[in-house]
Amino acid sequence: MLHPLENLQWGGGACRVELFLEPTCPFSARAFAKIDELLELAAPGRLSIHVRLLSQPWHQFSPLVTRAILAASAGVGGRDAARRVMDVVFAHRDEFVLADHCTGPLLDRSPRQTLARIEELAGFGIAADFADPRVTTQMKWHAKYARQNGIHVTPTVMVDGLVAADMSSKDSAQTWLARIDELAWA
Repeated sequence: MLHPLENLQWGGGACRVELFLEPTCPFSARAFAKIDELLELAAPGRLSIHVRLLSQPWHQFSPLVTRAILAASAGVGGRDAARRVMDVVFAHRDEFVLADHCTGPLLDRSPRQTLARIEELAGFGIAADFADPRVTTQMKWHAKYARQNGIHVTPTVMVDGLVAADMSSKDSAQTWLARIDELAWA
């Protein structure tokens, strides 16, 4: 299992961009979708993009989905498997969010059924890694790291340790890159 600083990282540049995302949040989905474009727009070797998972209590399946992503990253396929889980959860968000955060047929879905649905959508199993106690350690790390940096909402962007509260998921990748360049140490 990779250290939490490495298991959800894309790119290898000196400028560290950290995306604090909640895996069932529609705004986090928009931010997540910018990763590849940011890496393409930036000079080669410029950015290192790290996803930090921040479970939000009003998204009822958020802790389970967060754990599923970390479990996928710990298993065969590593970060690519984690990326696949994030992709399918964001693409099928209605299957992981209660209506109005508190009603609807998903109230009858068990955690085991939810995990099985994630596995079905992703096309691979993660149940064994889901039960690994080291995944709990990673979940705690992500939560502590967010709190230590004053992150309470998603998506939030941090560039080289500076929170960029003015970066919105509605902004284009080009707008993000310009703001990243303003904030970057490198």
